[in-house]
Amino acid sequence: MDLVSILKQDYQHFPADQTYSIYAQDIFFQDPMNKFRGINKYKTMIKLIDTLFIAVKMDLHDISRQGDTIKMQWTLSWNTPLPWKPRIAVPGWSEMKVNQDGLINSHVDYWNCSRLDVLKQHFFPRKQ
Repeated sequence: MDLVSILKQDYQHFPADQTYSIYAQDIFFQDPMNKFRGINKYKTMIKLIDTLFIAVKMDLHDISRQGDTIKMQWTLSWNTPLPWKPRIAVPGWSEMKVNQDGLINSHVDYWNCSRLDVLKQHFFPRKQ
């Protein structure tokens, strides 16, 4: 199983139709807003992104694997369902760890901006 190829494909249509079989049942996930363990919670988080936000897009800028570590650089963007539907963009990177069974058992996201910066985008749109 080529995890890098699967992740590239999944991120092209994120958050829809993700390949959850590449993740361990006890996957650990952490980002600036969440921290939990378990594939069901992971699926729920992805479904929430798909349900709460409009026109979600994950731009994958780079992905590489070295041993049991996969690193990705990306920008996640969406429109928030407020009356003015602001377009929000969060640049960041992920570090995933692969276990001895070849499954991703840790996924940690880092943002290249603060939670306050994300909140500000809702009221002060970025200049294009």
